[in-house]
Formats: sequence, C-alpha cells, structure tokens
Amino acid sequence: MTSGNDGLVIVDKPGGLTSHDVVARIRRLAGTRKVGHAGTLDPMATGVLVVGVERATRLLGYLTLTEKQYDATIRLGQSTSTDDAEGEITGGAPAAGVSAEAVSAAIVNLTGEIQQVPPVVSAIKVDGQRAYKLTRAGAAPELKPRPVTVYEFTVTAIRPVPGDGLLDVDATVRCSSGTYIRALARDLGAALGTGGHLTALRRTRVGGYGLAAARTLDQLAERFEVVPLAQAAAAAFPRRDLSADEARRLAHGGRLTAIPAPPDPDRGGQLAAVSPPPDPDHPTAAFAPDGSLVALLTEQSGQARPLVVFVGS
Repeated sequence: MTSGNDGLVIVDKPGGLTSHDVVARIRRLAGTRKVGHAGTLDPMATGVLVVGVERATRLLGYLTLTEKQYDATIRLGQSTSTDDAEGEITGGAPAAGVSAEAVSAAIVNLTGEIQQVPPVVSAIKVDGQRAYKLTRAGAAPELKPRPVTVYEFTVTAIRPVPGDGLLDVDATVRCSSGTYIRALARDLGAALGTGGHLTALRRTRVGGYGLAAARTLDQLAERFEVVPLAQAAAAAFPRRDLSADEARRLAHGGRLTAIPAPPDPDRGGQLAAVSPPPDPDHPTAAFAPDGSLVALLTEQSGQARPLVVFVGS
C-alpha cells in the first residue's frame, strides 16, 4: 500500500448502488480491503459519499457525525411502505389543492430540534436485529422517536404532477447526523393529510466536503486519487498546530494542556467565565511541525487527550 492511497475519496454516488457497492469498487481501485464509508446513502440516493482508505478509515466515525445537506423531492398525495419511491403505495389523499402557504406552515414544525421516528425500513437495531429485516419478515417494529436537528428545510419549488392529484415539493435540507430525509417526507405528508414520500435525494455535502470535491466512479477508474490524510483532517476538523515536543508526547498517547478559551468580547476581553464542554463527537485535529496529522484530540478536565493517534499506525 502506498502513502498516496492513504486518505479520503469523495465519491459522487450514482443511483442504483448501495454504499457497500461503492466501497467494494474503491477496494478494487485502491488495492486494499481497508476501506469504509461515513454515512450510508440509500440505493435510490445520489451524491456525496465520503470513503476512507487505509488509516483514513479511523476518521470515518467522527465524519459520520458531521452536518449534512441534501436536495430532495417529496411527493405529496401518496404514502409508501418505505417512505420513498422504492416501496409499495400504502395510501394517500389528493394533494392538488394544497397551497404553498400550507406546505411552509407544516415545514415549520419539522425544523429545528425535533423528535423523529425513523422509517421502519431502516438499519436501526431493535433487540439486535435490523429494523428493515424485521419489517420484511412481517414483524415491523415500533421504533421510538430520536432527537435530531433540522437546521434548514427550504422549499425551492412546488410542481403539480399532471393528472394524478399529486404535488412534488423540491427542497434543500441541512441537518444533523441521524436525520432521515425519508421520514421528513413522510411526516410532511402526514401533517398535510395527504401522505408523502421521497422520490429523489441528492446529498450535496458531508461536513466540509461538497459535490465540487466529489468524483464519479468512472472518473476514479480513469484516475484514482485520494484526499491525503492531513488535508482530509484539516478540512473536516478544527486545527491545532503542535510543537515538536507536543507531537512526540501525543504520538505516545500522552496528554497536552487544553487550549485556553478565547477572550469574550462581551466581558471586556476577559476569558469566558465557563469554557465550552468537551465534545468527543467533534474533535480537534493536531498537526506536527512538518504538517503531518498526529492525532484527533478531545478536551477533558483542562487537558487535551488523544482519541485516535495516527503516527506510527
């Protein structure tokens, strides 16, 4: 394995392939089995799929937790068994008379910090079993709502579907990890009394990586390139530059003094009275003087401790 293949691949996933299918393709192109992805896309969905190769697979658990953005089309007037176009129609009511104002009003309640019930056809585990497997076996589980955050849910167009009493709503959604866009489509249709499901989904961004950085599988087959490990971490996480001594200490699992909180302009430039709590889900990337990635750090009790060490791994 060469160092040139040690990093992230930002794939523009085509429709019809699973995320696992994409990983299998990248394994062949990279010549290694040590490949994974950050955040599953359903087969119907297209767009940004972040794939890690070799040591970069150790970044994926943290990249999965980052904010994501999508372009979606929601069809009002029909509900389906999977909450998207791949399922069977299970009900619905004519949506042709639904106004733009009614759609906007319903979206207000699906924006911000909300409790969302995942689709029954999903990878959520219930008593050790995947929900979609239980559902397909005829024992659909009753899933509990989970907290998610929808930072933005903006309608970009509303289009009638000729002759069917259906209405297509195009929207941009920016949300936290764990948010199901299919569930937003389902819940929007339920709020409007028409039923609803997702007919198209394109992920346009995962954390710091957008479509501009993504390459199709055909492009990667012609010229396989990765975002090098250090560059990948710098784009995704806050940065801390280390001295040579600090880099050596971290490389052996040692701890560093946490970076002091920045001055608070509302307190006359004094330090903030209370530092923000440590967040291991959103770590800091620590770099050696030569620019190489040493570790991902989290702060705890006034110290920065390594979550993942990359030097020598």
